[in-house]
Amino acid sequence: MSVKLEKLRLFSGRKGPLLLIIMDGIGVGREYEGNAVYLAGTPTLDRLFSSPLYCELKAHGTAVGLPSDNDMGNSEVGHNALGAGRVFEQGARLVNRAIESGDIFESAVWKGLVGRAMEGGTLHFMGLLSDGNVHSHITHLYKLVDKCAQLGIRKLRVHALLDGRDVGEKSALDYVLPTAEKLKQLSEKHGLDYRIASGGGRMKVTMDRYNADWNIVKRGWEAHVRGKGRPFASAEAAVRTFYDEDPGMTDQYMDAFVVVDSDGRPTGPIQDGDAVICFNFRGDRAIEISRAFTERDFKEFDRGPLPDIRYAGMMEYDGDTHMPPEFLVRPPEIDRTLSEYLCGEKIRSFAISETQKFGHVSYFWNGNRSGYIDESLETYIEIPSDRIEFDKAPKMKALEIKDETIEMLKGGKFKFGRVNFANGDMVGHTGVMQAAIIAVETVDQCVGELLQEIDALEGIAVVTADHGNSDEMFTIDKRGNREVKTAHTLNPVPFAIYDPGYQGEYEMAHLKARGLANVAATLLNLLGYQKVTDYEPSLIKMKDF
Repeated sequence: MSVKLEKLRLFSGRKGPLLLIIMDGIGVGREYEGNAVYLAGTPTLDRLFSSPLYCELKAHGTAVGLPSDNDMGNSEVGHNALGAGRVFEQGARLVNRAIESGDIFESAVWKGLVGRAMEGGTLHFMGLLSDGNVHSHITHLYKLVDKCAQLGIRKLRVHALLDGRDVGEKSALDYVLPTAEKLKQLSEKHGLDYRIASGGGRMKVTMDRYNADWNIVKRGWEAHVRGKGRPFASAEAAVRTFYDEDPGMTDQYMDAFVVVDSDGRPTGPIQDGDAVICFNFRGDRAIEISRAFTERDFKEFDRGPLPDIRYAGMMEYDGDTHMPPEFLVRPPEIDRTLSEYLCGEKIRSFAISETQKFGHVSYFWNGNRSGYIDESLETYIEIPSDRIEFDKAPKMKALEIKDETIEMLKGGKFKFGRVNFANGDMVGHTGVMQAAIIAVETVDQCVGELLQEIDALEGIAVVTADHGNSDEMFTIDKRGNREVKTAHTLNPVPFAIYDPGYQGEYEMAHLKARGLANVAATLLNLLGYQKVTDYEPSLIKMKDF
């Protein structure tokens, strides 16, 4: 299908550039003492939110391709929707269907993994042990484990990465205990040997992304493969010990642990002849560990002798590099993204963020595609993130991103730019209220300065978010007790157009539903182009004077 755009009859855009500002993790929640966005001083956002060119967008559930409206949005699916202009079925929904239909068990990859285990090897499952439904879902693991028991696979190990981010910050035992019990019951019922073998918190062990800190992956490799890490008699004992030693400890920051037997020997390291399944369906935090398991010329850290294993992901985590080479469920095929259309029109654009969200304004925005669509027309800039817990430096790299964006705009080379400020999400995940307030205020300040530049250049800015987070930092139970919340929210996100040259040429459209996928067509309109035929409707309607 053609990527040719048609000009609008009534509006040709502005003289200056169009800038999309994505305030990651800043949603629109109720006004209460747990809402850092509400508590923060935000003169810029207050002004935008009172504009007639303002609305709110759905950024979770079915609006971004997830199974139900009980599923929180996330940066991956949010940027997919923003960049693609359409809603594609996403990881959890695709995996659900593959398991329910049984197709996953008919694939050659599954049969090859099972074959390894049937020949005497151990089948290992590695992934995020929670029901957050952002990177994984525990029910997927359970159904795969049940199938293994039905097939008579004798030895199975689970390498449990603890969440505390997409679920309660100290909820590890809610997942570890039932998993250990399930494995025990299957073992006793069928005469099998199923156990949890190792684990650790997701921000310390295995689940690094965007090459931010390969030591995280190395810790996981040491624990899962080499059986090296702090020894415990069980995963439960590990979690309880970490809690006892540091009452402020949250699950995502727990160190690596290894489950050992009575003689102190690890009970389930990954060895020659074994098979490994990473049961995460989301790609960004699964790519690096997949590389460690599959690349022959791997150089990121000394992994020792590479065991003779067969490795597969739940999905293909990177379609361009085909990582991992084997996977169980095909990811959505997202074509004709907004960037492809802009490149087709020879429109120069840039994308900028810090490391934590750089892949979102590039890879996910471009439909899970690595690299440039047209390097002669696009410029991507990554500002390296600090390697520090984000509540300790809540301004993160927002000021640097803002300054770099202003320089890109001033250069006059680009007609379109997109920028992501990670603060509202990454600091929101820490659960530290005062830090989240500083994070939101920093973003507000940066957005304000960018709007000043857009004003000077006679351009347009669109300000929105990909999902909520800092808008709900804690919940209050029936007894009035506060419970820290580090997960994303189900709240809508803001959408505002800042157009200094606006003279009523368009207005907000009356749509039955508004979601992130509507943004792409809106951006095309603001650039002076018609909506792509099968894109979701634009959020604005042109007036015919």
